[in-house]
Amino acid sequence: MKKPDANRYSIFISSVQKELAEERRAVKDFITHDPLLSRFISDVFLFEDIPAGDRKPDDIYLSEVEQRDIYLAIFGNEYGWKNKDGKSPTELEFEHATRTHSERLIFIKGNNDKSREPEMAKLVARAGRQLTRRRFSDTPGLIREVYASLVEFLENRGALRTTPFDGSVCGGATLRDIDKSRVTAFVETAEAVGRLKLKGSRVPKTVLQNFNLLRDGRPTNAAILLFGKNPRRFFNNVQVHCLHFHGTEKRKPIASQQPYEGSLIEVIDEAVEFVLGKIDRRVGTHAESTQAPVTFEIPRAVILEAIVNAVAHRNYDHNGFVQVIVFADRVEVWNPGELPPGLTPDMLRKPHGPIPRNPLIAEPLFRIKYAEKVGTGTTDMIADCRAAGLPEPDFEQRGPHFVVTLWRDWLTTEVIASLNLNDRQQRAIKHIRQKRRITTIRYQEITGASRATAKRDLNNLARQGILVLKGAGRGAHYEAPKKRLINGSNGSPGGDIGNGS
Repeated sequence: MKKPDANRYSIFISSVQKELAEERRAVKDFITHDPLLSRFISDVFLFEDIPAGDRKPDDIYLSEVEQRDIYLAIFGNEYGWKNKDGKSPTELEFEHATRTHSERLIFIKGNNDKSREPEMAKLVARAGRQLTRRRFSDTPGLIREVYASLVEFLENRGALRTTPFDGSVCGGATLRDIDKSRVTAFVETAEAVGRLKLKGSRVPKTVLQNFNLLRDGRPTNAAILLFGKNPRRFFNNVQVHCLHFHGTEKRKPIASQQPYEGSLIEVIDEAVEFVLGKIDRRVGTHAESTQAPVTFEIPRAVILEAIVNAVAHRNYDHNGFVQVIVFADRVEVWNPGELPPGLTPDMLRKPHGPIPRNPLIAEPLFRIKYAEKVGTGTTDMIADCRAAGLPEPDFEQRGPHFVVTLWRDWLTTEVIASLNLNDRQQRAIKHIRQKRRITTIRYQEITGASRATAKRDLNNLARQGILVLKGAGRGAHYEAPKKRLINGSNGSPGGDIGNGS
């Protein structure tokens, strides 16, 4: 295909349509919405996007293959419909792409070639003899492989002349812009927590070289962000803005706000302390420890993980700032950018591999125990919140920002004391804070109340917005909402609770 712009390319997606419909659509949606790839990919062709009236079932659209720069094939188990010569559209498209010298990218679903239909197994083997194939097991895995292949394609053609942000030389910076005391402090901290055993030189320049933070003797962006004397001199968007609102909405008056700037490690520490200074804490007794322990409403480790993730994995090409906002019922951490390709908010709730956007920034943070490298950070946050009797964090994309919401414990001792609850209800609240739910039967077991009394007590708590009814029938139960509801607006306090346990 002749392009008006030498750095704009088009793609033809080939596969058995019915078997791989989800994967086909996911690939197109990803390419057309990815900030990087969409700059270079002008068109992605899917057969199903053609109006039904314009389709010709016997036409394999070989001309469409020929007109596009990249032939992207997804091979599964099925071979597909065959023409009079016994060949499927997928194989014909592959052959035509080969004849017309199109760039061919082949992605194979699954590792067991014996489970494929014989014709498809032969096509997979044939493709493997001609070019490198990439295998995947699920849609996120396919997206990761497609992204890597297209970036490599763009780099090979000179369309993409760049190195990752954290590994790029910081324009105008020299070793004189590195704060040697910060490098020394980093080494001492990393050794103290047991994640660094430095056997060679401790000279700051050597330390930076060991962590790949120099290129041709010049500091990279990661080096300046982590250990620079004044990172703001080189980057206008490295501040972390911390705000505190007394209510539950982002509106004036702002109770407190503070922009922090400096090295990333210092900024992380200052932002964490800002949050800890605004949320509730409980000071224990010396009977619990030689020093009176302090327990924060939201565990410190959860706050640290959320802020570290925002600072370490943000998109530094984005002009926005990281924002940390403390509300009356929650803490929100806003990170400019999106999750790395292949990772979704739902995947953060399950064990997953590490996919750092800025690995040269993440590595030193791992060494001082501010981060992990096994993909457990978000699942640890969830577990820590559960252990503290808090709702699980929320992970979501809001426009150009990725937002983590940490819910506060609004049902505090002071709030409970002000509610004029009877002893049975107070015991039920204690149970819910530990177990997260309660049914009528469980209420009876805990309090010794009759069924009628249990229903009356629970409905009273729902009317006050303290509990909310979930489910129906045997699966019905009460939970504490993330924030107190007005007149039980999200619940059904008048309903009959089921008999589930």
